[in-house]
Amino acid sequence: MTQSKEIWETVLGIIQIEVNRANFNTWFKDTEGVRFENGRFTIRVPNTFVLEYLQKSQRSLIEKILSSFLKESISADFEVRPGLRSPVAPSIGLNPRYTFENFVVGSSNRLAQAATMKVIQDLGKVYNPLFIYGETGVGKTHLIQAAGNLAAKNNYQVLYTTGERFTNEFISSLKEGTADEFRYRYRNADVLLVDDIQFIAGKEQTQESFFHTFNELHDARGQIVLTSNQTPQEMSLIEEKLRSRLEWGLVVDIKPPDLETRMAILESKSKDAGLELIPEVIEMIARQAKRNIRELEGYLNRVIALARLMRSEATTELAEEALRDITNPPQNSLAQPKFIISTVAQNFGLDDEELTSKKRDKKIALAREVAIYLLKETGSYSLANIGEFFGNRSPSTISHAYQKIEQAIDDDAALKRRIEAIRSKL
Repeated sequence: MTQSKEIWETVLGIIQIEVNRANFNTWFKDTEGVRFENGRFTIRVPNTFVLEYLQKSQRSLIEKILSSFLKESISADFEVRPGLRSPVAPSIGLNPRYTFENFVVGSSNRLAQAATMKVIQDLGKVYNPLFIYGETGVGKTHLIQAAGNLAAKNNYQVLYTTGERFTNEFISSLKEGTADEFRYRYRNADVLLVDDIQFIAGKEQTQESFFHTFNELHDARGQIVLTSNQTPQEMSLIEEKLRSRLEWGLVVDIKPPDLETRMAILESKSKDAGLELIPEVIEMIARQAKRNIRELEGYLNRVIALARLMRSEATTELAEEALRDITNPPQNSLAQPKFIISTVAQNFGLDDEELTSKKRDKKIALAREVAIYLLKETGSYSLANIGEFFGNRSPSTISHAYQKIEQAIDDDAALKRRIEAIRSKL
């Protein structure tokens, strides 16, 4: 082994000249030579991630340098250092609490749940990609991670990420010269789960990278599951060639839960929290929290917290007290749409009616988009709700306006200052 180690250290010195520093540090730095016999040279690596990459992408270079140095034809073998595991482990990025067992099924999500179960049962064979869309807080993340946890339980290699994280990691890989590592990581999973894929809209290089990742995984029959707050058709800043890929499999929606589903969710979550609620309290909370599951959980947590603080049973009277400031908010509250619209209109020197009208001149359109952005940021209203405030505009129109401002404030310092000024006024 001593001889093998010395040979490999010399070979590493040659490899260091052949590849750039980032690649060397990523793939070769923590390797060692352990055996050399009968024309075979064994290299020990830190994990299976490195092993698979070196076997697939660097074997010919390694064998060429070894053969040249040892003056004979050499075949390279690789083994993982004992006791270590791959950084691309089956459970990477997953929350173990999200399972199919605790996902409450109702009329609003039945098709999405059934489709997600099906893709894990027939991995890469049906509905590839599976594209799940719906408003914030309706259970998309729970469902996509439940798929990941089940796949990991069946020993598939699963990688979960978000559109934002994919973008940030792609940018970092360009800056740090680790593009090979980035590509290999994303293109060698059995199951790739991407939450909020709409985040990559308008980011040309990121879209191009994801496009190639998608193609390679799909060709290898890797399963792809995506979530978004819009359908592929509504994602106006997505390039057409990528949009067509997103529509290849099945596009299915999750709607806000109906009353019966909300009650079932509350019953399940209250049991998990160790405080079973009487049916009257469950129904009271369910009728108040109509928009999404996050709102439902928030209301439930307030009732449970007050009951524990007061060391009391969760009666209907206690629930009313816990939810009073939510169900009867102050009239000048940030969550009041008329107040937000009026404040934005005043900042732009416009009348409130102009923001909710059909007028489309540049100044009014921008003010309207800013008001939509601020309303969406409160987290109190769905896209459909906000559309109603602005003359019954469609959810896709509202989503587009929100994304336009969200992206514009990164590049437009004046607009960002203006929005901060309006927030201060609010």
